[in-house]
Amino acid sequence: MSLRVIFMGTPPLACPSLLALMERADIEVVGVVTQPDRPKGRDLKLSASPVKELALRHGRTVWQPVKARDEQFLATIRDAKPDLVVVTAFGQILPQSLLDIPRFGCVNVHTSLLPKYRGAAPIQWAILNGESETGITIMQMDAGLDTGPILAQERTAILDTDDAQTVHDRLAQIGAKLLVHTIPGYIAGKITPSPQPEGQVTYARKITKSDGQLDWTRSARDLWNQVRGLVPWPGCFTFTQDANHSLLKIWRAEVDSASGTPGEIIAAERRGIVVGCGGQALKILMLQREGARRLTPQQFLAGTVLRAGQRFGS
Repeated sequence: MSLRVIFMGTPPLACPSLLALMERADIEVVGVVTQPDRPKGRDLKLSASPVKELALRHGRTVWQPVKARDEQFLATIRDAKPDLVVVTAFGQILPQSLLDIPRFGCVNVHTSLLPKYRGAAPIQWAILNGESETGITIMQMDAGLDTGPILAQERTAILDTDDAQTVHDRLAQIGAKLLVHTIPGYIAGKITPSPQPEGQVTYARKITKSDGQLDWTRSARDLWNQVRGLVPWPGCFTFTQDANHSLLKIWRAEVDSASGTPGEIIAAERRGIVVGCGGQALKILMLQREGARRLTPQQFLAGTVLRAGQRFGS
């Protein structure tokens, strides 16, 4: 007999997990819960979440509650009689009244090695903080913020060539595979949930646009991690210290061994724009004027004059 599962998720990160569940012959996805359609684009047209689009393509019932604690929504979930609820980046903390509905409870696919990086932006903060690895945790959910006991974990290195988007894409696939590998043992009682060690807890708060501003007094390695950690959103930025005070977005960079005053342009060449930092220098390899397309240094310098001695800043 198939395991009756309700899936809860919203962004692209959740789609591989939903797809992996729907592909299993021993699992019946009886419904999918996602966030309400949101205005998107210049015309603010209502847009469905990636999870909703995937679910509808596969003929699944979709529910979109404004609040997960809404009594009418909870009644709908009870009527569906799920054996298990699976959550991947749904976007709301679930109330105990929902956690108690399925007979095997609720499990979560979280993109960090819990208890490190509980919260909204674990991928970004792992890179921002210079971690050498991250991973996936399959967790039995409780009413706290990513506080439930651990069922399974898988690690992956954060490479120098990685940014938040590449790590996101890799973890989405790892999470999907680990989820469907873990569920049978969990349901059979062969996996003992392990409490999270409280002494190792860290939090990953939500990222804001202001997190993208580069502070050139920080080390080049810190700024390199910042650039990598904030791709694709919000991206990093700085300002030219001239009459235009133009905003420039920095999309790709590397640490350079040069040294100079923080924010000072040390070299502006087609191979890279080298800027002094609090330690070493940052070589900019991809940048963008506000409202324009992304350019290599060679392309950028063909239309903009930058010279050694000029400055970037706030």
